[in-house]
Amino acid sequence: MMKSAVNGVSVPAEWAPQKAIWTAWPSSADEWAGDLDSPRRDVANLVRALAPTNKVYVLVNNAEAEQSARTALGAAAELVTAKYGDIWLRDTGPIFAGSADGKIALRFATNSWGGKYDLPDDATVGDDVARVSQTAIKRFDFVLEGGAIDQDGEGTILTTRQTLLNPNRNNWTREQAEAELARAFGAKKVIWIDEGLLNDHTDGHIDNIARFVAPGRVVCQAPAGPDDPNAGRLNAIADVLSAATDAAGRKLDVIRIPGAGLYHNALGEISPASHMNFIIANGIVVVPVYGTATEAAALAALQAVFPDRKVVGVSSKGLLGAGEAGGGSFHCITQQEPLV
Repeated sequence: MMKSAVNGVSVPAEWAPQKAIWTAWPSSADEWAGDLDSPRRDVANLVRALAPTNKVYVLVNNAEAEQSARTALGAAAELVTAKYGDIWLRDTGPIFAGSADGKIALRFATNSWGGKYDLPDDATVGDDVARVSQTAIKRFDFVLEGGAIDQDGEGTILTTRQTLLNPNRNNWTREQAEAELARAFGAKKVIWIDEGLLNDHTDGHIDNIARFVAPGRVVCQAPAGPDDPNAGRLNAIADVLSAATDAAGRKLDVIRIPGAGLYHNALGEISPASHMNFIIANGIVVVPVYGTATEAAALAALQAVFPDRKVVGVSSKGLLGAGEAGGGSFHCITQQEPLV
């Protein structure tokens, strides 16, 4: 099975066949500390990697963005005019699902990642994506970013307490969170991890630390060396996953991938660089890389996890950024539209 159907909603796992992948073109120089070239280079390389086996839609929100995207991407993507604050469509876009009435776009409230990054049009871009994709909207009144959860397609959800139980989101108890996840997604089991990576702008999104790659199978990172600032957190994540069972009662098969390790951005800050922020798409897995010593080993390990897909590394230094600019990677800026 690729998906669970509870309360009329079924959300395919990310490895299920996809109709398209949605992303957006960096367009606000203010959001990128005046440097649009670096994130645009990363997005263009991502799109070109996906294009041979995937339909890619790229949102553009002004004439300059459209012209620069067209020059950079050529025929690799279809450009779509829409309003958005920034490019983090994993969090602001819809989560596509199936229902008794056909494909639907699940839409949640946003509060700018706990009130930190309040940008115009981030609250409405998900509606625009749903409209362009001709998908009916199902709304929920609670705050949820798509990067805060990871699903196995069979009713199991991975998430972190640091995000979902954070008072700056819904101020939920664990019981309230699990009830709302069941209502929205038909979740039968929620596996809770305490916290994400150091200095993560999102308050510890799960898609930067642990991912389902098949029913009953997850990947997470191993420390890259004695100077890895996240070593304790990475080991704690693996311990939780190794002790967990999924909605079907299976003990999880946990595969540890070499982490990116200590990574300093252009300002000298320790950044939440992660190989877990990969995209699973038709025929390919695109993995963010940062020029670190463990890069080749991480790609080889993920290729073994995905023997039927091509695993490629693409630089994500520009998207990771520095200071208040950036902070994410490829999974953060994309949203898949599955065949449902």
